[in-house]
Amino acid sequence: MQHGPAVRRRKLGEELRALRDRSGLTSGEAARIVGWHQSKISRIETGRSGVKPEDVRLLLDAYGGVGDQQRALLEALSASAAGPGSGTGTGTGSGGGEIGRGPQWWHDYRGLLPQEYRDFISLEAGARSARTVELSVVPGLLQTPAYARAVTRAALGGLPEPKVDALVDVRLARQSVLRTDPPLELSAVLDEAVLRRQIGGPGVMEEQLRYLVEVARLPQVRLQVLPFRVGGHLGLTGPFVIFSFPNIADLDVVVLDHLTSSLYLERKEDLEAYSAAFRTIQAHALPPQDSSDLISALADDA
Repeated sequence: MQHGPAVRRRKLGEELRALRDRSGLTSGEAARIVGWHQSKISRIETGRSGVKPEDVRLLLDAYGGVGDQQRALLEALSASAAGPGSGTGTGTGSGGGEIGRGPQWWHDYRGLLPQEYRDFISLEAGARSARTVELSVVPGLLQTPAYARAVTRAALGGLPEPKVDALVDVRLARQSVLRTDPPLELSAVLDEAVLRRQIGGPGVMEEQLRYLVEVARLPQVRLQVLPFRVGGHLGLTGPFVIFSFPNIADLDVVVLDHLTSSLYLERKEDLEAYSAAFRTIQAHALPPQDSSDLISALADDA
């Protein structure tokens, strides 16, 4: 159980080592090609040291035979693995029109966003798919602006309004992953309590519920509701997200959110347990169309 950057560094190192082995180069030969000491290659491959995207590009050029999609993912992974201060942006999260318009845009908000939140966004941005179970609130990728603002105010009471605005902007910018090419494939199971909890008041909830029906029509989104009549279920232990990634073996990770921190689980047995739990919860949930019908009925009654 580790925090995001440590997991990312180890996974990135494993993949770079595999690519070097495939190229037929020893670590010493690779170091001579890129002009480094062999110890730097060793530290990167064992996950003891972070590596900048430009250094990843040097290594990939030396190893050859890496496709564009895999190259882009490895470069993005290096940015998220480096930890605090690794971003290329210089902003402080005070707002601005460029949010969400470039790779690792969230680093421009490092003065506002905790490192763990930036780690989460980087995982979300690089993932092929996400499976999530939510018990209390609508997932961030499916929130309307008004709902996101109400959630932010409730969770972070007393925050100055400009910071609330910036956090809402970040949450909305994250939603672009559902409309990129290829988009993130999202499977979400929401406890019925999520739909009935009056966050922001009746007007905000009606808008949010109707938006859920709308976004559920996207082919990359599978939205299901776990009705109260199911009773106790595996998800009661807490919400979770499972991210899966393209091209890199064993990169999948489970994220558990707590009040003051997030935990990242990437052991094979953890991934298998949470994947099995998700399948069980999904099987007990209403089918997608029945879920949309229930959400529409609740919106009519809001």
